[in-house]
Amino acid sequence: MKKIYNRIKKLPFLILFFLASLFLSCGKDVKSEKEVYSNDFESGDLKNIDGGLLTTFNKTKVLGRYNTGGFSLTVPNLPKHDLIEVSFDLYIHDTWEGNSIQESFAGPDMWTMSIDGNPYINTTFSNSDCIAGNFCPPQSYPDNYLNSYNNPKTGAFRTTLPGACALASSPKGTTQYKIVKQVAHSGSTVTLQCLAKLIQTNVSDVLCDESWSVDNIKIKVIAL
Repeated sequence: MKKIYNRIKKLPFLILFFLASLFLSCGKDVKSEKEVYSNDFESGDLKNIDGGLLTTFNKTKVLGRYNTGGFSLTVPNLPKHDLIEVSFDLYIHDTWEGNSIQESFAGPDMWTMSIDGNPYINTTFSNSDCIAGNFCPPQSYPDNYLNSYNNPKTGAFRTTLPGACALASSPKGTTQYKIVKQVAHSGSTVTLQCLAKLIQTNVSDVLCDESWSVDNIKIKVIAL
Protein backbone atom coordinates (compact mmCIF):
# COMPACT_ATOMS: atom_id res chain seq x y z
CA MET A 1 0.00 0.00 0.00
CA LYS A 2 2.88 2.33 0.85
CA LYS A 3 4.44 1.74 -2.61
CA ILE A 4 1.18 2.70 -4.32
CA TYR A 5 0.97 5.87 -2.19
CA ASN A 6 4.52 6.87 -3.12
CA ARG A 7 3.76 6.38 -6.81
CA ILE A 8 0.68 8.58 -6.53
CA LYS A 9 2.77 11.28 -4.84
CA LYS A 10 5.17 11.23 -7.78
CA LEU A 11 2.43 11.65 -10.41
CA PRO A 12 2.40 15.52 -10.44
CA PHE A 13 6.17 15.55 -10.91
CA LEU A 14 5.99 13.00 -13.72
CA ILE A 15 3.24 14.98 -15.45
CA LEU A 16 5.27 18.19 -15.22
CA PHE A 17 8.35 16.40 -16.55
CA PHE A 18 6.35 15.02 -19.48
CA LEU A 19 4.90 18.44 -20.33
CA ALA A 20 8.32 20.11 -20.12
CA SER A 21 9.84 17.47 -22.40
CA LEU A 22 7.00 17.91 -24.86
CA PHE A 23 7.46 21.69 -24.88
CA LEU A 24 11.20 21.43 -25.50
CA SER A 25 10.77 18.89 -28.30
CA CYS A 26 8.19 21.11 -30.01
CA GLY A 27 10.59 24.05 -29.75
CA LYS A 28 12.96 22.32 -32.16
CA ASP A 29 10.31 22.55 -34.90
CA VAL A 30 9.97 26.34 -34.68
CA LYS A 31 11.24 27.87 -37.93
CA SER A 32 12.78 31.25 -38.61
CA GLU A 33 12.20 32.43 -42.16
CA LYS A 34 13.82 35.19 -44.16
CA GLU A 35 12.96 36.35 -47.65
CA VAL A 36 16.21 36.74 -49.59
CA TYR A 37 14.81 37.57 -53.04
CA SER A 38 11.60 39.09 -54.38
CA ASN A 39 10.98 40.43 -57.87
CA ASP A 40 7.78 41.36 -59.70
CA PHE A 41 9.87 42.82 -62.57
CA GLU A 42 7.90 46.07 -62.71
CA SER A 43 11.14 48.02 -62.11
CA GLY A 44 12.94 46.14 -64.89
CA ASP A 45 15.47 44.62 -62.46
CA LEU A 46 17.32 41.71 -64.10
CA LYS A 47 20.33 41.66 -61.77
CA ASN A 48 21.87 38.19 -61.31
CA ILE A 49 19.59 36.72 -64.00
CA ASP A 50 21.36 34.98 -66.87
CA GLY A 51 19.19 34.94 -69.97
CA GLY A 52 16.83 37.52 -68.52
CA LEU A 53 14.41 39.37 -70.79
CA LEU A 54 11.21 41.26 -70.09
CA THR A 55 7.93 41.64 -71.88
CA THR A 56 4.46 42.85 -70.99
CA PHE A 57 1.65 40.35 -70.60
CA ASN A 58 -1.85 41.14 -69.37
CA LYS A 59 -0.74 44.69 -68.43
CA THR A 60 2.13 43.55 -66.20
CA LYS A 61 5.83 42.93 -66.78
CA VAL A 62 6.96 39.31 -66.79
CA LEU A 63 10.26 37.47 -67.19
CA GLY A 64 10.08 36.05 -70.70
CA ARG A 65 8.57 35.12 -73.02
CA TYR A 66 10.68 32.04 -73.77
CA ASN A 67 10.27 29.13 -76.15
CA THR A 68 13.04 26.53 -75.91
CA GLY A 69 15.66 27.67 -73.37
CA GLY A 70 15.09 29.90 -70.38
CA PHE A 71 16.91 31.65 -67.54
CA SER A 72 18.93 31.10 -64.38
CA LEU A 73 18.82 33.30 -61.28
CA THR A 74 21.65 33.27 -58.73
CA VAL A 75 21.20 34.65 -55.21
CA PRO A 76 24.45 34.94 -53.17
CA ASN A 77 25.27 35.66 -49.52
CA LEU A 78 22.51 33.60 -47.97
CA PRO A 79 22.27 33.51 -44.17
CA LYS A 80 22.58 30.20 -42.33
CA HIS A 81 19.62 27.95 -43.09
CA ASP A 82 18.39 24.38 -43.51
CA LEU A 83 15.69 24.70 -46.18
CA ILE A 84 14.98 26.95 -49.12
CA GLU A 85 11.59 27.76 -50.64
CA VAL A 86 11.08 29.01 -54.19
CA SER A 87 7.73 30.33 -55.43
CA PHE A 88 6.56 32.11 -58.57
CA ASP A 89 3.79 32.42 -61.14
CA LEU A 90 4.29 30.35 -64.29
CA TYR A 91 2.38 31.35 -67.42
CA ILE A 92 1.91 28.76 -70.17
CA HIS A 93 1.07 30.64 -73.36
CA ASP A 94 -0.72 29.40 -76.46
CA THR A 95 -0.52 25.92 -78.05
CA TRP A 96 1.39 23.56 -75.73
CA GLU A 97 0.68 19.88 -76.50
CA GLY A 98 1.81 18.27 -73.25
CA ASN A 99 2.79 14.59 -73.48
CA SER A 100 1.52 14.32 -77.04
CA ILE A 101 3.95 13.37 -79.80
CA GLN A 102 2.57 14.19 -83.24
CA GLU A 103 4.77 12.36 -85.71
CA SER A 104 8.04 14.34 -85.72
CA PHE A 105 6.77 17.93 -85.65
CA ALA A 106 5.08 18.48 -82.29
CA GLY A 107 5.54 17.54 -78.64
CA PRO A 108 6.28 16.56 -76.03
CA ASP A 109 6.42 20.08 -74.60
CA MET A 110 8.82 19.86 -71.65
CA TRP A 111 9.45 22.32 -68.82
CA THR A 112 12.04 21.92 -66.05
CA MET A 113 12.83 23.73 -62.80
CA SER A 114 16.18 23.05 -61.14
CA ILE A 115 17.79 24.29 -57.93
CA ASP A 116 21.59 24.19 -57.91
CA GLY A 117 21.49 21.87 -60.92
CA ASN A 118 19.09 19.36 -59.36
CA PRO A 119 15.79 19.02 -61.28
CA TYR A 120 12.82 19.18 -58.91
CA ILE A 121 10.20 19.63 -61.62
CA ASN A 122 10.54 17.91 -64.99
CA THR A 123 7.14 17.90 -66.59
CA THR A 124 4.88 18.75 -69.53
CA PHE A 125 1.97 21.16 -69.92
CA SER A 126 -0.99 20.97 -72.26
CA ASN A 127 -2.86 24.17 -72.99
CA SER A 128 -5.68 22.59 -74.99
CA ASP A 129 -9.38 22.91 -74.29
CA CYS A 130 -11.16 19.58 -73.97
CA ILE A 131 -14.06 19.65 -76.42
CA ALA A 132 -16.46 16.71 -76.43
CA GLY A 133 -15.56 14.28 -79.21
CA ASN A 134 -12.06 15.73 -79.69
CA PHE A 135 -8.71 14.34 -78.52
CA CYS A 136 -7.29 16.19 -75.50
CA PRO A 137 -3.48 16.08 -75.39
CA PRO A 138 -2.66 15.08 -71.77
CA GLN A 139 -0.03 16.67 -69.57
CA SER A 140 2.20 15.27 -66.83
CA TYR A 141 1.93 18.23 -64.41
CA PRO A 142 1.56 18.25 -61.42
CA ASP A 143 3.56 15.01 -61.72
CA ASN A 144 6.85 14.51 -63.50
CA TYR A 145 7.08 13.29 -67.08
CA LEU A 146 6.06 10.51 -67.93
CA ASN A 147 4.52 9.47 -64.62
CA SER A 148 0.98 10.63 -65.39
CA TYR A 149 -1.47 11.45 -68.15
CA ASN A 150 -3.49 14.25 -66.61
CA ASN A 151 -6.11 16.39 -68.29
CA PRO A 152 -4.94 19.68 -69.83
CA LYS A 153 -4.54 22.49 -67.27
CA THR A 154 -4.63 20.13 -64.27
CA GLY A 155 -3.41 21.98 -61.17
CA ALA A 156 -3.86 25.41 -62.75
CA PHE A 157 -4.45 28.51 -60.65
CA ARG A 158 -6.18 30.42 -63.44
CA THR A 159 -7.35 29.39 -66.91
CA THR A 160 -9.09 32.56 -68.10
CA LEU A 161 -6.20 34.62 -69.44
CA PRO A 162 -5.71 35.67 -73.08
CA GLY A 163 -3.07 34.04 -75.22
CA ALA A 164 0.19 35.87 -75.84
CA CYS A 165 0.38 35.48 -79.63
CA ALA A 166 -1.06 32.53 -81.55
CA LEU A 167 -4.10 32.44 -79.25
CA ALA A 168 -4.17 36.17 -78.45
CA SER A 169 -7.85 36.34 -79.38
CA SER A 170 -8.75 33.47 -77.06
CA PRO A 171 -9.86 34.31 -73.49
CA LYS A 172 -8.36 30.96 -72.41
CA GLY A 173 -5.10 31.11 -74.36
CA THR A 174 -2.83 31.33 -71.29
CA THR A 175 -2.84 29.19 -68.16
CA GLN A 176 -1.38 30.38 -64.85
CA TYR A 177 0.22 27.98 -62.36
CA LYS A 178 1.45 28.72 -58.84
CA ILE A 179 4.80 26.99 -58.43
CA VAL A 180 6.01 26.41 -54.85
CA LYS A 181 8.93 24.13 -54.02
CA GLN A 182 10.68 23.69 -50.66
CA VAL A 183 13.89 21.63 -50.52
CA ALA A 184 16.78 20.91 -48.18
CA HIS A 185 19.53 23.49 -48.70
CA SER A 186 22.35 24.94 -46.62
CA GLY A 187 24.74 26.57 -49.11
CA SER A 188 25.63 30.25 -49.14
CA THR A 189 24.45 30.65 -52.75
CA VAL A 190 21.45 29.29 -54.63
CA THR A 191 20.80 29.11 -58.36
CA LEU A 192 17.28 28.71 -59.71
CA GLN A 193 17.07 27.59 -63.33
CA CYS A 194 13.94 27.28 -65.47
CA LEU A 195 14.18 25.79 -68.95
CA ALA A 196 11.85 24.44 -71.61
CA LYS A 197 12.20 22.24 -74.65
CA LEU A 198 9.25 22.90 -76.94
CA ILE A 199 8.88 21.01 -80.20
CA GLN A 200 6.83 22.51 -83.03
CA THR A 201 8.65 22.27 -86.36
CA ASN A 202 5.73 22.95 -88.71
CA VAL A 203 5.33 26.67 -87.89
CA SER A 204 7.36 29.68 -88.99
CA ASP A 205 7.31 31.49 -85.62
CA VAL A 206 7.81 29.07 -82.74
CA LEU A 207 7.74 31.81 -80.08
CA CYS A 208 4.32 32.91 -81.28
CA ASP A 209 3.06 29.33 -81.41
CA GLU A 210 3.97 28.40 -77.83
CA SER A 211 5.90 30.16 -75.07
CA TRP A 212 6.12 30.66 -71.32
CA SER A 213 6.96 33.35 -68.79
CA VAL A 214 7.23 33.79 -65.03
CA ASP A 215 6.41 36.54 -62.55
CA ASN A 216 6.56 37.31 -58.84
CA ILE A 217 9.62 35.21 -57.99
CA LYS A 218 10.21 34.86 -54.25
CA ILE A 219 12.96 32.92 -52.48
CA LYS A 220 13.14 32.47 -48.73
CA VAL A 221 15.49 30.55 -46.46
CA ILE A 222 14.28 28.61 -43.43
CA ALA A 223 16.32 27.77 -40.34
CA LEU A 224 15.12 24.88 -38.18
